[in-house]
Amino acid sequence: MSDPKTVKLVDESSHKSSELPLVSGTLGAACIDIGTLYKDTGHFTYDPGFGSTASTRSAITYIDGDKGVLLYRGYPIEQLAEKSSFLEVAYLLLNGELPKAAEFDTFEHDITHHTMMHEAQKNFFQGFHHDAHPMAMLAAAVASLSAFYHDKLDVEDPADRKMAAIRLIAKMPTIAAACYRYTIGWPVRYPRNNLEYVTRFLHMMFEVPSEPLQMNPVAAKALDLLFILHADHEQNASTSTVRLVGSTGANPYASIAAGITALWGPAHGGANEAVLKQLEEIGTPDNVESAILRAKDKNDSFRLMGFGHRVYKNFDPRAKIIREMCHKVLDELGVNDPMLDVAMKLEEAALKDEYFVERKLYPNVDFYSGIIYKALGIPTEMFTVMFAIARTAGWIAHWIEQHETPGSRIGRPRQVYTGADVRDYVPAGKR
Repeated sequence: MSDPKTVKLVDESSHKSSELPLVSGTLGAACIDIGTLYKDTGHFTYDPGFGSTASTRSAITYIDGDKGVLLYRGYPIEQLAEKSSFLEVAYLLLNGELPKAAEFDTFEHDITHHTMMHEAQKNFFQGFHHDAHPMAMLAAAVASLSAFYHDKLDVEDPADRKMAAIRLIAKMPTIAAACYRYTIGWPVRYPRNNLEYVTRFLHMMFEVPSEPLQMNPVAAKALDLLFILHADHEQNASTSTVRLVGSTGANPYASIAAGITALWGPAHGGANEAVLKQLEEIGTPDNVESAILRAKDKNDSFRLMGFGHRVYKNFDPRAKIIREMCHKVLDELGVNDPMLDVAMKLEEAALKDEYFVERKLYPNVDFYSGIIYKALGIPTEMFTVMFAIARTAGWIAHWIEQHETPGSRIGRPRQVYTGADVRDYVPAGKR
């Protein structure tokens, strides 16, 4: 919505000025609409990483980093984590409202009956090297979906967009499990539609033909919680990538595959994988103290992974929720792993040490999610894949929203050009 207030920007060298309107949303800071800035002044704005730039209007998620607020369609993440399920949250993100019982039954039925990969897609995996990273396979496999399901790819058709959303949310766990099993030489398991979403995925991951899988309910509950917490997070790097690619008219599978590749970066989705790698480097609990001393040393480049958050300056609303589940999983499963002992000693130190407390370097969602995945037997290289399964719900919701928003246009960021000035071509013999 437009704000009656304006901001006047004056170029003191040329005395040109621009009256820029403020744009306000339901919550959060107002934004200065700079659409006429170049026409009025001849200048663009410069904002590395788009840290102070809003490029879209969205009604899906809201973050207040200072206050530690995360809302999905207006619902606090704490309430959804306690009372909802991932599949219900996926419906909420897509449709804007929590489903009535009949609506959820229909949605769950549609998801359940689109879990199969095309049989030919199994052969697709045979082209990958046996020890390829699962994220590399996931990105390629998801991008390939447009070759298998090209019957409903009209991005302007609401029915086709809905079908793409159903297919992506349904098939992502199937593809993810196939990526894992291919790396360890196990046969791909078909989805069991008599199971619910998360349990079905765990069976596809770990069940072998020779014996049935005995599943602890706590494992499924923990994974469902992680999926809820990771389902969406406003305009982050991967979501912006999905929107940017989608703005070209690209099909949903290509757009989501682009989001997967962005998520793979260690500064984004790969953060919980980085946590576990660092725990491996620390090795044993008796090395924790020296690691903490290194982290405090400003002259040492060593930094503890999984502590603090670049958005949530004071606390992450997800951290408390996931911490409780983390300890419940460890207690219930009785996992005996020295690495987890290292993690718990680090947690204890960070919560008590004045250095960490003063700087608000609290154990974050990446720290705890990595520990939970480790306790569930999910290998480190699959952590980002798990993230991608959850985030698919948010990505496709944003992709659809973009196509439903009037006035959406292709993404076209500006630049400050620092290359050579105009110059003439010199023939090879005269250079």
